[in-house]
Amino acid sequence: MVSFYFRGYMNKSVRTIFQYIFFLGLGIFLTWLSLKGLSKENIAQIKLSLRNARYWLIIPVFIILFLSHFVRALRWKLLIQSLGYNPTNANTFFAVMIGYLANQAFPRLGEVLKCTVLARYEKIPADKLVGTIILERLVDAVTLLAIFGITLAIQPQLYSQLMNTFFSQPDKIDNEKSGIPFWIVLLIVIAVVCLIIAIWMLVKKKKPADVFQAIKKIWHSIIQGVSAVKHLRQPKLFIFYSLALWTLYLSGGYLGFMALQETTIYGIREAFTVLSAGSIGMMATPGGIGAYAYMIKGTMQLYGLNSIIALAFGWILWLAQTAVILIGGIVSFAALPYYNKKRIVSE
Repeated sequence: MVSFYFRGYMNKSVRTIFQYIFFLGLGIFLTWLSLKGLSKENIAQIKLSLRNARYWLIIPVFIILFLSHFVRALRWKLLIQSLGYNPTNANTFFAVMIGYLANQAFPRLGEVLKCTVLARYEKIPADKLVGTIILERLVDAVTLLAIFGITLAIQPQLYSQLMNTFFSQPDKIDNEKSGIPFWIVLLIVIAVVCLIIAIWMLVKKKKPADVFQAIKKIWHSIIQGVSAVKHLRQPKLFIFYSLALWTLYLSGGYLGFMALQETTIYGIREAFTVLSAGSIGMMATPGGIGAYAYMIKGTMQLYGLNSIIALAFGWILWLAQTAVILIGGIVSFAALPYYNKKRIVSE
């Protein structure tokens, strides 16, 4: 029996390691892909753009990003309070930043680590904190879908631009790009999804009823997670924090446009697109390495921005976010034991 569980644990660990290696490799590949074609002229163009950048904007951008992490900590605290515990704002914030720092190296480790850290210093059972993390992720997923919807609603032409960019026909006369019709793209997506489900059924030896049961379970979890917000002690405050959190993310991208002279012409609509694309990039690889800048580059090219400047802009945004996480995470590691030692003495 022990050997059975040990083998199961080892198999899970090996799968996790391979998944990490795959996504890290994807990030490195995307980094190489975005940088491999740079000529001396391109590098000179980037240097010129950076030379004329407004570096003083780093200060408000850093403040906005730090504030977004603090708001996330306050929102998480509301969920924890619904369990009957009341952690301090400082410990909750430190745990969030340490979790972000761990995620830079190993995805999903941060979620476990921030629960462990807070459980240790606030005497809260770690298994109870895991449930709050799941609820947070469900709310963020729903919010992100809403942001995608807003992005397309305020820019009806964006869909056709995306289709023309990724599904264009280069042999069209007079060089006019013609995108594949929506229904064909939809059929392709449905076919791919069906193929993935079919492979999963064959490998796992599942029946069609199992597929419907899995979909039903996922949908039920989403509904249950969203409806759980109503049962919080302060549901309106939770919704406010959620809106404030994503507004800060949006503001960070919008303010980033002001950093380079070439991007100052862009506004709130483009910021929504950057937020949508950047969120996908951050989830695609550990810490968004490679993927974030690659997604932002492709996004900004839709708006006519020079590909080289678009690449530089993507890396600037990624570096700003990564710097905040590195600084905040390291400071939190150092401050956490000191704060709690001082807290015990004062009590």
